[in-house]
Amino acid sequence: MRQLAALLFGTSLLATASAACEAPICVVDADTLFLARTITFDDQPSSFGVGRQVEDVLIQPGVSFGERFAGQSLTREGNYDRVGGTALAPLTVIPGAPGQTLGILRLMATSVLHGHGPEGFPKREATGEGAIAALFENDQSAIAFDIRGGEQGEATVTFLRRDGHPIHSLRLGPLAEATYGFKRRDDISDIAGLVIENADPEGIALDNLRFDRNAVLSLLLTD
Repeated sequence: MRQLAALLFGTSLLATASAACEAPICVVDADTLFLARTITFDDQPSSFGVGRQVEDVLIQPGVSFGERFAGQSLTREGNYDRVGGTALAPLTVIPGAPGQTLGILRLMATSVLHGHGPEGFPKREATGEGAIAALFENDQSAIAFDIRGGEQGEATVTFLRRDGHPIHSLRLGPLAEATYGFKRRDDISDIAGLVIENADPEGIALDNLRFDRNAVLSLLLTD
């Protein structure tokens, strides 16, 4: 009976979220998404200040991180990365130029992932201004993450299919430290990757990336 109640409760929330989402991907309450995996970056070597440099693709369980995807171009707008062009199929995450890929920064009791902008590591002007690309091992129907360090700027999140075609872009802002959840319309599982760009005065970082909603739904249905 308890399992049935959990299933009914979960499907009720999912139905409500589905009815409210008319765009290809919508921002939703992350707590309604039942996501099985979380990447915290706390197990990665890190440091305070400008953080630790990550020059290559960062591989984590179920997801890999880089600057952009193969086929995409990179330009600069002030101190910020701007990603353009069409990603190649199959979607492949790649690092940036030396000093311009990723970093792991220690913030009090947690570690966060940020992109290094065109000024390059170890300049403070690069910290948090670079693009971050994430490639999932399996296609997703929903994800969530925390933005750290937002100072009333903006961020753009572009979601892509595995064939490289964009699904949808969302602009977030004014930014503050907050959690964002994203759900695909009609629960379609075709989110293979995403790119985050920002124009925040102090740059931003990513923490607690959550995904693998399908595993939770499968468990609810089989139990």
